[in-house]
Amino acid sequence: MTTTELIATLRLQSIPNIGSVTAKKLIAHCGSASQIFSSRKTDLLKIDGIGTLKLKNIFDTSHLDAAEEELQFIKKNNIETLYFKDENYPDYLKHAIDAPILLFKRGNINLKNRKIISVVGTRKITSYGTAFCEKFIADIAPLNPIIVSGFAYGVDICIQKEAIKHGLQTIGCLAHGLNQVYPKVHSKYTTDIEKNGGFLTEFWSTSTPERENFLKRNRIIAGLSEATVVVESAEKGGSLVTADIAHGYNREVFAVPGRTQDKYSLGCNNLIKQQKAQMITSAADVVYLLGWEPKQKPKITQQQLFVELTEVEQQIHSFLQTEGKQLLDTIALACNIPVFKTSSTLLNMEMKGAIRPLPGKLFEAI
Repeated sequence: MTTTELIATLRLQSIPNIGSVTAKKLIAHCGSASQIFSSRKTDLLKIDGIGTLKLKNIFDTSHLDAAEEELQFIKKNNIETLYFKDENYPDYLKHAIDAPILLFKRGNINLKNRKIISVVGTRKITSYGTAFCEKFIADIAPLNPIIVSGFAYGVDICIQKEAIKHGLQTIGCLAHGLNQVYPKVHSKYTTDIEKNGGFLTEFWSTSTPERENFLKRNRIIAGLSEATVVVESAEKGGSLVTADIAHGYNREVFAVPGRTQDKYSLGCNNLIKQQKAQMITSAADVVYLLGWEPKQKPKITQQQLFVELTEVEQQIHSFLQTEGKQLLDTIALACNIPVFKTSSTLLNMEMKGAIRPLPGKLFEAI
């Protein structure tokens, strides 16, 4: 990208009321960001979905001044820019309609031909969540995936520290510019992350870590990867927003179940109950459900939460062991159990780690 085009793209990115979707419409219509600013406003108003409110400030030269100032920061700090039409822009993110038109990168990120998974969760991680993160990374490390997270307190930094420990590439998606680190206490991890991975953000050096920035940042976490894993979450939280976005992108979403009375398992349990996420209890589930085939099969153990089955559950389990993957209706018919009861029984069996759901609404025994 030429300097002229980069300045025009920065200028477009900085204009209020023009988000990523509108910016892409304007670029598609005009051919490039620079050509937008040489167009007449009357011509731009002919674009579907573009109104006077969105174009109110488009020719305000103060945005050009700001873009030129930000470019100096980019050059001075050797920051790489990733334009949404260029080859170096993350492949998975290209398929997200509201992905940023421009990203800023620091570190040694290599996203080509790699397995990529996002891992998120509560900032108030418990010992249960910590133990899961440690085992998950240890088990999945032989596949050498990229681990994406938000570099925040709790699950984010726990999973990224484990990735560093096992030599995996990890990416921190930030809710502010690359001129700062938030939270500051995590500054001690930046060097290690940048050695094998790095940081991505859509925010300028003038941005601060405001609440709305974290919510915007979540779509990048969801969009970068093939799947999102929620380790722990309360009934409400940013990780559930990320899961919803990933679900909306038609990406796989996985959730780690917990006891019904545990505050930081409520969000995960609800995702599973609402069928917005598939239940996982180990790295083995992710490897299987994503169809990741390792060159050398790692030792991944399947964790089971419970072992005792009721008579009806045992009947279903035996049927699936004999017949393999089956649909809900087929299971109900073969076992002579009403569909509504079969559905609730299968959910209980998932929670016990006796079966797993598969794409296409299939179930199989574990």
